[in-house]
Amino acid sequence: MKVHNPFRVAFVATLGVGLGLVLIASIQTLSTILLYVGTALFLSLGLDPIVAWLERRKLPRWAAVLVTILGVLAAFAGIILMVVPVIVGQVGQLVSAIQELFEEGALADPVTGIKEWLQSTFPLLDVDTVWTYIEDWYKTLDVGQIGSEIGGGIIVIGGALLAGLAGAFIVLILTIYFTASTPSLKRAVYQLVPASKRSRFIDLGEQITDSVGYYVIGQLSLGVINGVLSAIFLSIIDAPFPAVLAVVAFFFSLIPLVGTLTGSTIIVLTCLGLGSPTIALIAGIYYLIYMQIEAYVLAPRIMGRAVSVPGAVVVIAALAGGALLGLLGALVAIPVAASILIIYRQVVIPRQNER
Repeated sequence: MKVHNPFRVAFVATLGVGLGLVLIASIQTLSTILLYVGTALFLSLGLDPIVAWLERRKLPRWAAVLVTILGVLAAFAGIILMVVPVIVGQVGQLVSAIQELFEEGALADPVTGIKEWLQSTFPLLDVDTVWTYIEDWYKTLDVGQIGSEIGGGIIVIGGALLAGLAGAFIVLILTIYFTASTPSLKRAVYQLVPASKRSRFIDLGEQITDSVGYYVIGQLSLGVINGVLSAIFLSIIDAPFPAVLAVVAFFFSLIPLVGTLTGSTIIVLTCLGLGSPTIALIAGIYYLIYMQIEAYVLAPRIMGRAVSVPGAVVVIAALAGGALLGLLGALVAIPVAASILIIYRQVVIPRQNER
């Protein structure tokens, strides 16, 4: 190939590379906003089947969206009202216990109190020698540096909480907007496709959006089942804070693959630390049985309509999504994999068979 103007070719190539770098930097800068938009789109597609069901019950679109959003907000408000009083009550108990210790004079000389407790609990322990080692170790610490690091960590945690609340509010507003305007957004996207291929594209688009929506509904259904059954069972065995632990079971059940196992482990360890070994053992046996029922009975029946994805693809997609986008990536990965399989089965394979 003969290059007539090397300077122009080099200039255009440099502009292309620079434009690519600017585009990549822009995506990195807007990553948080793109994450908010992606989360809101995912949630709106999950709410769309509920809105469609209400529309089939003769409700107008705006009323169906309003009822759906209010129902979701009421559910989360109920969870917050369930958890917050328990946390406040426990903090109040802790403050009362500390106040009683001060009134009894137990904290007037804490060193003597600790030594006496160690001596009574471990009679064979040389408490004075151990305390000398502790004092020597404490002298080697840079207390000022540790205090500044702790203070900085508290500021970072506080900032992260405020940013999380602001992000949740933004996602809520975007979800309401996307849910209300889903049909118009779909029509706008469909209009970009040539008329000769539009009907086929609309069919595939509806299948993909329905798959995402039913997946979200199915995952929420599994979470509700686990949360309700956990609340009933933990109340029966007199586990500590059954309502809070039921909320833990619900939220962790929303995470595919490892969510139920992780939530069950946290609940069993809580029962062991704040309850008794017997309660923890009973809870462990219950969750072992429940996980088998969920994996082989509930999940196939509930999720079968949503996604038809082989087990190996589910595992790989969830791991890849979690590595790329964290928890949101793990949640979105399975419906994305189902969408790719729909395109593969209905577009790629038929075209290959026609050749």
